[in-house]
Amino acid sequence: MHRFLLTPRWWGINVFVALAVPFCLFMGSWQLGRFEDRVDSHKEASTERPADQVAAPLDSLLPVDKTTSGRLASTAGEYGDQLLVPERRLDGRSGFYVLTLLKTDSGKTVPVVRGWMPGVADPAKAPVPPTGRVEVSGALQASENAGTKGVHSQGGLPAGQLGVISAASLVNIVPYDLYDAWLTVQTPSEGMVPVPAQAPTNTGLDLKAFQNLGYTGEWFVFVAFVLFMWFRLYRREVETIRDAEAGLLEPAAR
Repeated sequence: MHRFLLTPRWWGINVFVALAVPFCLFMGSWQLGRFEDRVDSHKEASTERPADQVAAPLDSLLPVDKTTSGRLASTAGEYGDQLLVPERRLDGRSGFYVLTLLKTDSGKTVPVVRGWMPGVADPAKAPVPPTGRVEVSGALQASENAGTKGVHSQGGLPAGQLGVISAASLVNIVPYDLYDAWLTVQTPSEGMVPVPAQAPTNTGLDLKAFQNLGYTGEWFVFVAFVLFMWFRLYRREVETIRDAEAGLLEPAAR
């Protein structure tokens, strides 16, 4: 009855099933692991930092990663050039960041967002940075890119304005050796609102995370489909043999 399973045709079918099932299970498990990693990263990134957190030296927290992003970093130096970052929203209102470059004692410069102000970016509104040597602490942030939410990446901004906060966008504007990171001060000058730290990229439960979950379901559905088709072919083969043995098939169909 089951000798047909040893025919070349069924050898091919069985080998295909034997390879397809573990492959689909592996891919489904891998996609599920990707989703779980994103969930863990989201939990870690959204965990509130302790209110009494002690600021660590800036250089000790670099490069910025999922662990150090949002940590309080401290450094010292003198403020230099000041730029405005337009079209930034905070609490549903449109405004701009006041970004000042801090020339640190290490010789490198770090962009410091000293606060947010409502309305159209206007240098006359932005408070003048303190003079002389200052000590600064703020939440550490990774450099932005064109895909970062809220950035102005189209270009065409007036002089003195910056669309993307990153060393790559500043290198053509200022002649300093720049840190590939920036700080957002949590106790800004009077008249400015503190800019909250953002979660690092690829840590949120965004569309990509749920795509991973969807792909997980698809791979496991493929497993069920492969097994179902094998069982269907097997049943049809068995029924054909039984019908032939019972004389229910025409000779040409045998």
